[in-house]
Amino acid sequence: MNNTLPAVSIIIPCCNEKDHIEACVCSILAQEPLPGSSEIIVADGMSDDGTRDILKRLGQEDARLWVVDNPGRIVSTGLNTAIGAAQGSILLRMDAHTEYAPDYVRQCLAVLQETGADNVGGPWVAKGTGALSWAVAAAFQSQFSTGGARGHDPNYEGVVDAVYLGCWPRTVFDRIGLFDEELVRNQDDDFNLRLTQAGGTVWQSPRIKSWYRPRDSLRALFQQYRQYGYWRVRVIQKHRRLTAIRHLVPGGFVLLVLGLPLVAVWWPPAAWGWLGLVGLYTLSAVMASLLVAARQGWTLLPLLPLVFACYHFAYGYGFLWGLWDFVVLRHGPRRAYTKLTRTLLSN
Repeated sequence: MNNTLPAVSIIIPCCNEKDHIEACVCSILAQEPLPGSSEIIVADGMSDDGTRDILKRLGQEDARLWVVDNPGRIVSTGLNTAIGAAQGSILLRMDAHTEYAPDYVRQCLAVLQETGADNVGGPWVAKGTGALSWAVAAAFQSQFSTGGARGHDPNYEGVVDAVYLGCWPRTVFDRIGLFDEELVRNQDDDFNLRLTQAGGTVWQSPRIKSWYRPRDSLRALFQQYRQYGYWRVRVIQKHRRLTAIRHLVPGGFVLLVLGLPLVAVWWPPAAWGWLGLVGLYTLSAVMASLLVAARQGWTLLPLLPLVFACYHFAYGYGFLWGLWDFVVLRHGPRRAYTKLTRTLLSN
């Protein structure tokens, strides 16, 4: 790295984050010094919980921080608003629910320069703060919940389909456009897919360290993954391409769990299929829970099967709902956006 490094714009979408935004911004301001200049742009989704007051105070204390309005109130519109306001030739996304290593930004820039990739980031690693949150975080790193996605492997370095958060040369957005504002969730998956289809490279490095704060209730976790499953259908429909079989498995599982009892009314042997499926899943969940608890702590064991089930049933249910809305009823993204945004903003 040298003093010719271009200026960096750190962009943060947020909405009603009074409990997290100050710690997030302070950790960014405390990052190791960079050779070039930097700015921090928070795209605030019209927060009404005191977040804006905190940001105003922090901005008065450090001129690098400034705020832009995000009337759309979702991540994709916030990212695009911040990108439009940014001055740097390197754009680096950060998130209010994440804790960062002191050299996070420096390592992003170093890996971007060393690899020549179009988007770089670290593994998606979760870190809990309470009993349930720790169980959610522990399950988050298990292949049983992620289907073996490389982005959850804290030791993997190399090309991936999508990376957590992201760091890009500004020219990437000139080439393929901004984030899709029709997507309430999964806008990063869509963007990375467009990037790779255009010949770009997405690179993950374990040197880029951060710790995501997961949901601290099963209800909130279910809502989150229901939305991920729902909007995954729209991404697949938009690109007419399935990037991984693992995205189909939860939906197929939930369909069988719900459908086999109905089939059994007319064809009784289906009841045995249902019992076998539920029994196999229960056994798999218990085995996965034992493996995770052996690494992360046995006190998590009673919670882990519930957490795994929440991940799988929520994503699968959302995926089936997305198929119903987008494929069967042929609802457009705008109608789905309106309906899902109401749910998202109420949680």
